[in-house]
Amino acid sequence: MSNFICIIQARNSSIRLPNKSLKKIYDKTLVESVYDSISRSKKINKIVVATSNHVSDDGIYNLCKRNGIICKRGSRLNVANRFKKILKIYNYKYFIRVSGDSPVIDYKILDKLIDISKIEDYDILTNVHKRSFPKGQSIEILKSRVLFNNLKFILKNKYYYENVTPYFYDNHNKFNIYNLSNKKNYSKINLSIDTLQDLKFIRKIVKKNKNQFKSWYYYKNLYLKLMNEK
Repeated sequence: MSNFICIIQARNSSIRLPNKSLKKIYDKTLVESVYDSISRSKKINKIVVATSNHVSDDGIYNLCKRNGIICKRGSRLNVANRFKKILKIYNYKYFIRVSGDSPVIDYKILDKLIDISKIEDYDILTNVHKRSFPKGQSIEILKSRVLFNNLKFILKNKYYYENVTPYFYDNHNKFNIYNLSNKKNYSKINLSIDTLQDLKFIRKIVKKNKNQFKSWYYYKNLYLKLMNEK
């Protein structure tokens, strides 16, 4: 069994920003930007884009197919079943959950959590419990068997099966969870895309470095600088 598969959750049916995953950031779509950022990691065995089988997500599937990116489709609302389907196809000890609305996600956060997973046997490794990284820098690594062992509980609750990981945080006493934290809390900073305003802002900060890789800390500082200039 290989160790790590990264699943990028992507969809186009956002009410606030329709067709979000296919919006261009610099010279790439949002889903491609996330994929390229994560691809910089040498510690991941496979990356899969997980989208729905709804017609609104045909564009994501077709884009991935054209670019040689593995894309698997499943229920539009039952994301837990989407993950289950992928993990049954690919046999990995851990899966990494990354949001498709995080184009400037820093793969070094992911690499750090993977390194920690090799030192101690955690069920879940994350940086969102409690959050101190900016929004858009969220990484969650779970043991596949932990998901499978708790699916019966997750599938009973719409909120849980739509979002997958909150079940584990709401029942954190049952699991061995490691949370990566900063000394300062930057959770109020938004480096993700949920609205047209977010998209315009991310385009602005990415354009400054012509889509070259920069750390989350660089983007955090640039965000604060631009906010102060308003």
